[in-house]
Amino acid sequence: MTILLSTAAIVLYLILGVLLGKRLFSGSLPLNQSSIGRQRSPKWLLPLGSIAIVTHAIVLHELIFIESGMGLNLGFYNAASLITWLIVLLLLIASITKPIENLGIIIFPLASITLLLENLIPSSHIILTNAASELRFHILISVLAYSLFSIAAMQAILLAIQNRFLRKKHPGGFIRALPPLETMESLLFQMIAVGFVLQSLALITGMFYLEDMFEQHLVHKTILSIAAWCVFAILLWGRWKFGWRGRTAIRWTMVGFTILLLSYFGSKLVLEIFLNK
Repeated sequence: MTILLSTAAIVLYLILGVLLGKRLFSGSLPLNQSSIGRQRSPKWLLPLGSIAIVTHAIVLHELIFIESGMGLNLGFYNAASLITWLIVLLLLIASITKPIENLGIIIFPLASITLLLENLIPSSHIILTNAASELRFHILISVLAYSLFSIAAMQAILLAIQNRFLRKKHPGGFIRALPPLETMESLLFQMIAVGFVLQSLALITGMFYLEDMFEQHLVHKTILSIAAWCVFAILLWGRWKFGWRGRTAIRWTMVGFTILLLSYFGSKLVLEIFLNK
């Protein structure tokens, strides 16, 4: 049953990615819609996306929750699948009011890949469910922050492509289907601001509720997380003080996200996959 549900979710994610890609690159949206950045999400996005995330959620429940109810298996591939599921969920919710559905071109195939790997390559990292509620809150806030920064990074990639097309004065069908550059940048900084608040809360709760954030197995995560927090803090300050935008905003966003990526998945990859710890 898990294999069948996984296959169904993977197929739905791939269909969604293809449909969004076809819609974006065909330039089928009227020019007056994209010029004001208020184009509506396609009618099929929420129904198909909802079926996909519900199916994906059932698979996650089967693979992450241990039968005895004493813990969670957040191994490398399970964690990757969980985070992409959360990213898809946030994308679908935000697309109701914000023109960010085109990010699904990257996000949906990525979710299908992590789901496939989760089923093909078992991974194990048990976290006890009887941990303090404060610690569970810390983990939840950390995952939410990472997911939002992931969406922001994908938004930055799309913004970079849009900026490149406009600089070369080739506003073809691809550009016609996107909101204006100012709207894209505004959405990027809104996501970064919310993610920054969540990451700040994650660091604060970690200081209070983790026994020692600088223990040997946590020190790299802590240092890289603080470094990423500093990068995003500088970016938001630069936006407020100097009006940073365009390439500057894109570069700082990608640097911050890369550091954050290394802080979590880099350490998990080395410890769980390469060192088998």
